[in-house]
Amino acid sequence: MLSELKTGKKLVGLNQCRKAVKNGSAAAVFIAEDSENRIRLSLLELCRANGVETVSVPTMRELGDACGIEVGAAAAVLLK
Repeated sequence: MLSELKTGKKLVGLNQCRKAVKNGSAAAVFIAEDSENRIRLSLLELCRANGVETVSVPTMRELGDACGIEVGAAAAVLLK
């Protein structure tokens, strides 16, 4: 599923992910396991509350690479 981030419509970043989950446009949220606990846990809870699938990615670097950016990313969202 991580490969879908390269070609699909996506948003990168914690705030963008939160907005997409809240407005119902998120199909799945990808969260880096090495991101800060408070960030990861709050986003996981928001996704659970809104019925959005979450996918864990081992590192921020790996998530950034999957999104096609040159820096790490704590979170990314695949849009519907």
